[in-house]
Order: sequence, then C-alpha cells, then structure tokens
Amino acid sequence: MTTADRSPDALDVLAREIRAFPEAVASLRVTPDVTAAEIRAHLAEAYPFDAARPLDAVLPDVARMLRDWSLHVTHPRYFGLFNPAVHPAAVCADALAALYNPQLAAWAHSPAGNEIERHTLAFVARALGLDPAACAMHFTTGGNEANQTALVAALSHVMPAYAERGAAALGERPAVYVSTQSHHSFHKCVRVSGLGEDALRVVPHDDRLRMDAAALRARIDADRAAGWRPVLVVATAGTTGAGIIDDLDALADVAAACGAWYHVDAAWGGAAALSPRLRGAVRGVERADSVTCDAHKWLSVPMGAGMFFTRHPEVLRHAFDVEASYVPPDAPGREDLYRGSLQWSRRFIGLKLFMTLATLGADGMAAALEHQADMGDLLRARLRERGWIVVNDTPLPLACFTHPRIRAGERTTAAVVSAVQARGHAWISDVALTGDERVLRACITNYKTVPADLEILLDELDRALAG
Repeated sequence: MTTADRSPDALDVLAREIRAFPEAVASLRVTPDVTAAEIRAHLAEAYPFDAARPLDAVLPDVARMLRDWSLHVTHPRYFGLFNPAVHPAAVCADALAALYNPQLAAWAHSPAGNEIERHTLAFVARALGLDPAACAMHFTTGGNEANQTALVAALSHVMPAYAERGAAALGERPAVYVSTQSHHSFHKCVRVSGLGEDALRVVPHDDRLRMDAAALRARIDADRAAGWRPVLVVATAGTTGAGIIDDLDALADVAAACGAWYHVDAAWGGAAALSPRLRGAVRGVERADSVTCDAHKWLSVPMGAGMFFTRHPEVLRHAFDVEASYVPPDAPGREDLYRGSLQWSRRFIGLKLFMTLATLGADGMAAALEHQADMGDLLRARLRERGWIVVNDTPLPLACFTHPRIRAGERTTAAVVSAVQARGHAWISDVALTGDERVLRACITNYKTVPADLEILLDELDRALAG
C-alpha cells in the first residue's frame, strides 16, 4: 500500500464533501462556464502521473473540478433529462458497494448482496402488479441493457432456435414494433441483436402522442402478409420526450392476438407504481411479459440502476444460460445471476435502492414521488397563467410547452434554451414531438424542487423569450 492510500485525512475530506454538497449545490450555477481547453490544461499540469500525490490533496481538487465544471443534475432547478437528486442513503450505499466490492454474478460469492437485491426487486415487482415468486428479475446497468434483455428474451421465446443458431437461422424476418415516441435504445437493440434497423417497425402515435393501437394492428397485419414475424411489441410508460403513457391494456391485447412478446418500457414512469395516488396511471403494466424500470431515473439513486422483470423465468434462462466450471455450482433455492442475464461480472447495483427504501419507507418514497408530481401540475398551471401553451398530457411531472411568439416565428426554442442555460440559474431543453415543431421541455425529478424554484424558472423563461 502506498503513502497516498494510507493518508489519514482523505476520508475526512470525503465526508465533508458528502455532508456539504447536497445543500451547497442549490447556490451553484446549474450550467458550467468552462471550455474543454481549460479542463485539459489543468489536467495536463496537475496530473502528469509522473509521481504519487497524497489522496487528501487529490480529493479536494477533484471535488472542485466536479463542482465548477459539471452540469449539476442534482440541482433543484435542473429541469432536464431523467437525472434525479440522490438520497444520502444511496450515496452511502454506493460507497459501501465500492468498499466491499462484492461480485454478484454467482450467489455463493455474495449471499448477502444477492438476497438484498432479490428482496428489493420483489418490493418493486409487487408494486408493478407482478408476482415476485413467479418472476425472474435482476438489476441492470440501465434501461438500454434491460430493453436489450427484453428483445433477446422475445426472440428466444417466439423463435426458440435463435439462442442456438442466431439470427441467420430465423427463417422469417422478425419484426419489433415501437412508436414514434419510443426510446431510441431500441435502435441499438435491433442492431446488436443482429436483426438490423429494418426489423424496427415504427408505428404512428394518436392525438395524445400514444402508440396508436389500431395503427399497430394494421401494421402487423400488413407485415405478416409480407413475410414478417411479429416478435416484440413495445409500449412505453413515460416517454422521454413528453412523459406520455401508452394505453397499456390496448397494446397488450394487440400483442396477445399476434403472439408477440409484450414489453413495457417503464424506465421512468414505472416508478409511479410505488405511489398509491399515481399507480393508476400505469394500469396494465402487470400484463407485460417483461418490464424495464430504472431506479436511477425517478427513485433518487445514482446512476446506473436499471431493473428488468419478466413473468417467464424459463425463457430468460434459455436465452442466457451457460455453465462455467470455474464458478461454484448452483444449488437449490438460490439463483446465479450470470446464468439468466446479459452481465457476467456484476456490481452491487441494488444496494442503493435498498438503503433508500429502507431509510424512506414505502410511504416516504410515495410522498417524494407525489411531491414531484404536484410540482409538475403547478408548473403546468403557472406556465398557462403566464401565456405559455402546454402541449403534452401526462400525470407525470414533465411539461412540454411553447408560446405564441415562438409559433409566430419571432423567437426559436433553441434561442430560449440557450439564453436560459447561459445565465446558469436553471436548465431546460427542447424537443421535437410531432413533425418539425420543436417545443420546450421541463422535467422535475428532484424531490427538493419547490414552488420558488419554479418561479425562478418562469422568470428565466420570460426573460429568454423577450430576448
């Protein structure tokens, strides 16, 4: 062990930063004011790696870089993508996971870790209306891996030869159905699975931006007549662009009728199931063959913490099972995760959600979600009062909006976004939902966001609109 490893003050430095930053972040700029050249110059000068430096000297400098040169997604006025403020329990959990470094691939290597994750996943499964005793479920690196798992499971279920002989042996052309509003991870999924982009069949949305069930049925009928085999139908519970929740029951009916695997990508909106008040918004998710849900999107834990659930554990085992002589043999009553999932080496991802739930309790987690939903309702109401036009319809805390001046061509959404971000008091983005029209997008994923933060955002929007 080096002198740097034994530094007596390093942990004190880290503890001070962990204590101070959650409150300090609200006083910082949301958007950094820095160039790549400035960061590179500092790194080249301070860290040539030609000699050891004490850890208690490195830690404060790295913390300073992260404070000064980061977009602060844990800021209460970050209204951007699905990056939440993190609960202190989750920070402690990630530190413990790094300290003990358990390997969760095989149960025998980390009995505690495996059972903690299973216990945590069972709680979420029950909230989603699934029976944990009949499910296969595991943590993933994120939604992309979970969605990839769903596609592999679908192929292995609908076309059993896929697992052994690959895409070239499928015979029929497999089709994957997504909507115009679905997450773009599925573009990667079809490529990685060897199906190619042509396998992705994009279905129009209805006037509420939900996948159109009638259009889906018609597209499937036309594809089958042309030699395609429906393999996977993907519904979304909380689209990235506008927070839209598809008609999950209607799409389940279509998938069942054509024999396709039905997957609900609930990476963000699935968390609503943990709230008694919001749970009805994701009604029908329990009918899915598989579900994606990301704890790191709305459950106040650090990235990444995806979750995958399926009602068909035997399919998952068929899709991923391998035997390795160097791993301790499996035993009844326990599950070796490497044999039923994409990952091999596995970090203790679930500890941060376990400790957050343990600290908050089910009621506390529900209250945090409902507070953010309330802030979303308030933001939409205040936008309308100030003359903005809200264009999406969702119970989730995401507002998409525009303004008569923008629609008249007097100001662009890009100009408004740039002006807001440049001042550093808040962060928003813009998005194209239908056609060429771009609208502004503000999402609340921070349990510390309060009405005063919304008023600052509204003032910044009015200032940016005025130019």
